[in-house]
Amino acid sequence: MKFVKYVRPVAVPAVIISAIAPSELNISDPLSIKGVAKTVAANAMSYYSGTPEKFVDLPQPYYWWQAGALMGSMLDYSHYTGDHSYDKLIARGLLDQVGPDFDYMLPTHFGQEGNDDQAFWGMSVMAAAERNFPQPDPNVPGWLDMGANIFNSLAGRWNTTACGGGLLWQIFASNPNGLDYKNTVSNGGFFQIAARLAHATGNKTYSDWAEKVWDWTEGIGMIDKFGNVYDGAHASKDCKDTNPVTFSYSASIYIYGAAVMADVTKDKKWTERTERMLDASRSFFSPFENATNIMYEHACEQVDKCNQDMRSFKAYFSRFVYAAARYVPSIKPTIKELWHTSVKAAAKTCTGGVSGTQCSHKWYTGAFDGNPGLGQEMSALETIQGLVALDAQAPLVGEEIKTVREFADQNAVKGDAGTASAPAPTPTSGSDSGVGSATEAGTQSSGALRRRTIPVKGWW
Repeated sequence: MKFVKYVRPVAVPAVIISAIAPSELNISDPLSIKGVAKTVAANAMSYYSGTPEKFVDLPQPYYWWQAGALMGSMLDYSHYTGDHSYDKLIARGLLDQVGPDFDYMLPTHFGQEGNDDQAFWGMSVMAAAERNFPQPDPNVPGWLDMGANIFNSLAGRWNTTACGGGLLWQIFASNPNGLDYKNTVSNGGFFQIAARLAHATGNKTYSDWAEKVWDWTEGIGMIDKFGNVYDGAHASKDCKDTNPVTFSYSASIYIYGAAVMADVTKDKKWTERTERMLDASRSFFSPFENATNIMYEHACEQVDKCNQDMRSFKAYFSRFVYAAARYVPSIKPTIKELWHTSVKAAAKTCTGGVSGTQCSHKWYTGAFDGNPGLGQEMSALETIQGLVALDAQAPLVGEEIKTVREFADQNAVKGDAGTASAPAPTPTSGSDSGVGSATEAGTQSSGALRRRTIPVKGWW
């Protein structure tokens, strides 16, 4: 494992954001968007009792993976709004879960950890790496190195005993429910992490793996010619029994991975795939004639079958689609058409609870539906704050990526983190494709170098 010397963040002026009730949201005003995000972020974090000194599992009925997803939502909040008041909580939440091999394989959670769970923590770790988010523990590798470790762990479980490849849903025999099921969330998370590592490091091994996972997913029929991303299939049936259920988050994980690959490779096929999957994702909007362009989870929402996991899916749907627009600008008109209406609808539901700002799940009702929860808050948060996603600094690459050991002022915008470069991690897991540790990791730049910020109206 490689370590780098720490660098200090540059002191910069504080950002003052006033909390605003979601009912007062003005989507044309970045300050209003950030103020509403501040309110909803506080609601989301009210479900998390950890401190800057200790991670604490989410209360039942929330699973461990959703804590990793919450850290991802809050990383976005910090980066998009410039409010860093939660940064120490986020860092501790991520660091306390690294596991003995620094790959988020945590023995205390083996009973419930699947490949998709590890991937969700991994996607949050990659966000931290791409933003030079502080990592204060000198006994733990930097975020980028841990992202590589997660990739290696996932790649080491690529399973060719059935279906010609793919990751199973589950990992351990103690949780056999998913040991016969290869699902798109697990494989999509692996695909996206590989794409993001390729982007961050310039290492072709990662992009080769991203190509391989995509080709397998499409070849086995879990992504169809129209861009629909299906849930999965059984290994015991050689993946010929594709489950036709579609979820918004599965689609978006592949959408963002494809968009990143469009930037890595400059190959139009990835742009076309991104556009096609987003067009297919129109099925997650307009549940009724009087609810045009309002987002909903069509597999469960209208029949009241959404569990606690599913109530958070719209969060990741929004997170990754907004992020994809940076690399595939052609999808911006679709985002404006669909997400602007959904943002307003989501905000209208955030009128419940003692605070009068808790959010609910059924955005098409036009009001709080009496069903609050963590997933509901995360979904509203990511959908609202994503409006200013492209105003924030682009994901860093190559020598831009540092290991920052100290926090800036908790209420300050992070500036350039310094000059010490992080090493580009090298994949260690081989495969039947012949790619693996023989490939040297590079640090070549890509088209994702620092870009100047543009007002929100210029993006959408």
